Amino acid sequence: MEEKQRLLQENYPFWEHLTETQEERLTKGCQEAVYQKGELVHRSEDQCKGAILLLDGQLRVYIVSEEGREVTLFRIREGETCVLSASCLLDAIAFDLMIEAVEDSRALVIPTPVLRPVMEENPYVGLYMYRSATERFSDVMWTMQQILFMGIDQRVASFLWDEMLHQGPEITMTHEEIARLIGSAREVVSKVLKYLSEEGIVELGRGKVRILAKEKLRNIAQKG
Repeated sequence: MEEKQRLLQENYPFWEHLTETQEERLTKGCQEAVYQKGELVHRSEDQCKGAILLLDGQLRVYIVSEEGREVTLFRIREGETCVLSASCLLDAIAFDLMIEAVEDSRALVIPTPVLRPVMEENPYVGLYMYRSATERFSDVMWTMQQILFMGIDQRVASFLWDEMLHQGPEITMTHEEIARLIGSAREVVSKVLKYLSEEGIVELGRGKVRILAKEKLRNIAQKG
């Protein structure tokens, strides 16, 4: 209980504005969840899960077109929160979001039935929820900008650069996983990676990409 309360207090800015009763309800009501890589964590049309605080691993939030194409909107990394999984509490969220575990993950979830009454009682909680959702939509706009205005080589390079900052120079991902995360086809991504390999910018291995020339990669990611 004490560890859960500490994590909630450190990661939710509204905590200092809660009453002792509200703190106790959220602490007792939150649940630890474990997700396996590839597991569907949330789908808006099926259920309203609640607020997610990711302790370990990585999740991705995405949408699916009528043709079945997946577009990753943003990712949730260790120590980050996601309130869009509680979209039923946010009137402005009216489209179907999917959340999937990119890797084995562990999270603290405040279920909607626990969160809803506290949100209705305490305006600081509601303000945090809407502000967090708004901040995430800036990530969505960046993703849309990439898809609409960037060439595929720039998108792949930008993705690799961002992953290098988080994982280091050796990125453990398959071509298929990279394609899904940037909303492209595996064949197209493989073609770009092959070009980057021929230029000596990356080295390709089974299920991994190693960055060899950081400056060249950054130049491609930032071109235009």
